[in-house]
Amino acid sequence: MSTFDGTANPAADHPSNQKQNYASRPMTGDEYIESLRDGREVWLHGDRVKDVTTHPAFRNSIRMVARLYDAMHEGEHVDKLTVPTDTGNGGVTMPFFKAPTTTDDLLRERDAIATWAKLTYGWMGRSPDYKASFLGTLHANRELYEPFGDNAERWYRESQEKVLYWNHAIINPPVDRQLPPDEVGDVYMKVEKETDAGLIVSGAKVVATGSAITNYNFIAHYGLPIKKKQFALICTVPMDAPGIKLISRASYAQNAAVTGTPFDYPLSSRMDENDAIFIFDKVLVPWENVFMYGDVEKINAFFPQSGFLPRFTFQGCTRLAVKLDFIAGLLMKALDATGSGGFRGVETRVGEVLGW
Repeated sequence: MSTFDGTANPAADHPSNQKQNYASRPMTGDEYIESLRDGREVWLHGDRVKDVTTHPAFRNSIRMVARLYDAMHEGEHVDKLTVPTDTGNGGVTMPFFKAPTTTDDLLRERDAIATWAKLTYGWMGRSPDYKASFLGTLHANRELYEPFGDNAERWYRESQEKVLYWNHAIINPPVDRQLPPDEVGDVYMKVEKETDAGLIVSGAKVVATGSAITNYNFIAHYGLPIKKKQFALICTVPMDAPGIKLISRASYAQNAAVTGTPFDYPLSSRMDENDAIFIFDKVLVPWENVFMYGDVEKINAFFPQSGFLPRFTFQGCTRLAVKLDFIAGLLMKALDATGSGGFRGVETRVGEVLGW
């Protein structure tokens, strides 16, 4: 495929930029792990990570997420974690990936979110259902994305049917906070060129939590209003897209592996959702992966209109309730270990904790 000016654009033929086939069921844990062996470019401490699924900085977190996918296929939680899709493919999905239409749907979503959260004790804030807060709105809000409404529908279907794992990068790097985004053009993500295949994008976004272990990245703008068209882009990119680079922060999991064992660091060694600087180096974003482009006013107002905010707080509050249950249980275990749990004053305070 070539650009408008006739130059070759080999990235357009890269597998990550081709339309994906729809699946009739969500990924299994093994399939999720295999999906990450795609040659993605991840950097840690100046070295490129050859395989995130085996690297000590990422492997334990990946296997924790794999447990979530496996729980949809076997075990005691299948009924809570799966419902029929509404896409017509005859498959099942995790309830929160599907647009709710009734109160019962919302209760089913809450229970599914809580069930997944209990498998990680509430400590993984960017589990796959987090970004379902956005993905589950795409069908209902199709008109918001016109003239890219077909793209919204396609990603709603595909993400629901496969239960794809998305992260997001929506914040500009904190280079100079006194300047508006349009005046820091050498660093912030922007469109360099329009082609018949899509948009050529360069620049950086942060914080991209968990991006090294996800399938797709949702790119948007959040913060001070933008004024120029080249910064007005909302899209998705696969994590193995040519030109995508992740510069990851130091890993809690890797530090735990070096300085101790998972028994010494039971939470940080297993559930570190690594943050990263998300870099675009002349990345082709196919038109099929664009949700909004060029409409400055619409993009500045995107988050209040998208439906993402109330849904992500719904997911977050449900997860945090599970996390607080865990912390309350940990408190009671500590009191038992110290022998102080039987004092009346302590019992009263434990009751207050449980009441909250």
